[in-house]
Amino acid sequence: MEWVFDGGRPCLDLVNTLRSRYEAGVELLTGPDALAEWLSLAGFTTGPVPVTAGHVLAAKALREAIDRVLLPPEVPERMDIDLVNNAAAAAPAPPPRLALVDGVLRREVPVPKDPVAAAFAALAADAIDLATSGAAVRVCAADDCGQRFCDASPRRNRQWCSMARCGNRAKARAHYARAITRND
Repeated sequence: MEWVFDGGRPCLDLVNTLRSRYEAGVELLTGPDALAEWLSLAGFTTGPVPVTAGHVLAAKALREAIDRVLLPPEVPERMDIDLVNNAAAAAPAPPPRLALVDGVLRREVPVPKDPVAAAFAALAADAIDLATSGAAVRVCAADDCGQRFCDASPRRNRQWCSMARCGNRAKARAHYARAITRND
């Protein structure tokens, strides 16, 4: 599985687990093992966590609600807003606490009772922060991509999810087209 974390925000990286949205769509969250791997690589879990088929369905529902909230046609649907709010409130991660280890204060973060639900809560909270921040959420301009990303460029005119991948391919295609035109 080729996971890509170019969204600039965790909630957008979740949205991008459905690739090629403008074509047939390529689902990357194919089952519990795939979701567990994504949660680990995205930094929400450490080590193996029990993920069920129900978690996969919940992740897909949250992903699509986040996408519709962040890229609404006009006003997001109440159902999507409620889904994101409910996920954010469902199982927040336990707060950090101080521990004294060998005479030195350390920050400890207890493992949540349900690490998957805690990850969903963090993803939903990130989506809420992004939706209310005024940041620009864009769709990659590459014809064959469609990934979402947070445009934090100074002029808010970023076009591609990744310059190394989509931007480079687009520039290479444009260069090739100009070369062909000159040679005709």
